[in-house]
Amino acid sequence: MTAQPDTFRHEGDDSPSIMEIVTSPRALTRETMAGIVTALALVPEVISFSFISGVDPKTALIASIVLCLSMSVLGGRPAMVTAAAGSIALVVGPMVKEYGVEYLLPTVVLAGIMQIGFGVSGMARLMRFVPRSVMIGFVNALGILIFAAQVPHILGVPAAVYPLFVLTLAIVLFLPRLTKIVPSALVAIVVVTSIVIFGGMSVPNVGAEGDMAPGLPGLTQLLVPLSMQTLSIIWAPALSVALVGLLETLLTAKLVDEMTDTRSHKGRESWGLGVSNILAGFYGGVGGCAMIGQTVVNVRIGRGRSRVSTFAAGIVLLLLVTVLSGVMAQIPMAALAAVMMIVAVDTVNWHSVRLSTLRLMPLPETFVMVTTVVLTLLTHNLAIGVGGGVIFAALMFARRVAHVIDVRRFEADGKVRYEVSGPLFFGSSNDLFERFRYADDPQHVTIDFAGAQIWDASTVASLDSIATRYHDRGHEVTFTGLDTRSAAFHGQLSGKLG
Repeated sequence: MTAQPDTFRHEGDDSPSIMEIVTSPRALTRETMAGIVTALALVPEVISFSFISGVDPKTALIASIVLCLSMSVLGGRPAMVTAAAGSIALVVGPMVKEYGVEYLLPTVVLAGIMQIGFGVSGMARLMRFVPRSVMIGFVNALGILIFAAQVPHILGVPAAVYPLFVLTLAIVLFLPRLTKIVPSALVAIVVVTSIVIFGGMSVPNVGAEGDMAPGLPGLTQLLVPLSMQTLSIIWAPALSVALVGLLETLLTAKLVDEMTDTRSHKGRESWGLGVSNILAGFYGGVGGCAMIGQTVVNVRIGRGRSRVSTFAAGIVLLLLVTVLSGVMAQIPMAALAAVMMIVAVDTVNWHSVRLSTLRLMPLPETFVMVTTVVLTLLTHNLAIGVGGGVIFAALMFARRVAHVIDVRRFEADGKVRYEVSGPLFFGSSNDLFERFRYADDPQHVTIDFAGAQIWDASTVASLDSIATRYHDRGHEVTFTGLDTRSAAFHGQLSGKLG
């Protein structure tokens, strides 16, 4: 397929279109089955995160339905699942605890407006500056967090839970060897739930995690005044929600791009997430972002590839919350935990931690990956982990590039010419001052920058210091070879930096 420019399209660049799906019974069945499995995988995570954000489980589930359905239409990454996520819950939880849940609606709406601004202004393109080592660290840390979140569901539980847990693992792992027509995770959940219901077994289930009463709420009411005092309370959490949600969403989109060998529209994903969060705020009350664990369920286990799979997930979740709330309440947590543990193991990039890979990988790259993982696990905040990883990677890059400049000295006919090559910025230009023989050089000195580029004010300041050092000794120094951009930048700042 010929590569298409990254422009606004209804279906993403290379993902199957809705018409291609609905006109193919096999593809439609596959996408629908993927949506069912994804909806079931969403339930325990959304309920668990609701307690962190300070809202009741029903509220988080309703918001997840709105997010899932709206992003199926508005999003720029088909097959990526968006719902009320733990990263957002961690951000808004402290605010809700201190000021009350009524401040959640304006916070989520303001965050959505910010995300629309980020998407329209093109800030989503900054994702290209996230190094591969940070991306791998993000994936590995997320796999660990997903796995750890399931452990409480299989510890300190009745003995009857463990056979159900093992049976779920067996079905998910071995059924694909016999058939892939129906997702093995869906079969496992249906079989285990049926055993529990018809066997009259008493084991922890979804209903024990929170109120599963059927029905839908009305619109979320604004219970706080639109004043400067309210803004002073919500602006910082709203900014955090916007940035954390956008970061996790774009990282997940990048991961799905690699998994499916297709491209996504990052700008559309950004403003689409903003609109969806505003909608979820008014009907549900909780914000969200992409959920990588459930996305992996959809893409890898369910083999979902289009918007149909995520739209189906939203519809199934809606049915579970309303018509089938009684059935959903009886799903054993052990079955859902087993599925998510397999997802967690599958999420980790095991190739990146093999000894053979670590021996070949440059040490700074490994340090960046480990830094991302450690920071994420310590804070349980993917944004902090990725942000720390990016900063560390930038420092490592600056350190390496700082040593690639070269200065050569040529002397002839009583004149000296220096040739400087390499990128000149704060990391490399600070040492440039030491590379010249001020006391030994003759009256006329030429410094040729044909092989170099000036990138910041630190370099201009260093060049001014070099010129001043020569002039103080009565020498004449000339800078030559600067490209047009570097010459203009130097002329703009030289002599004006103090």
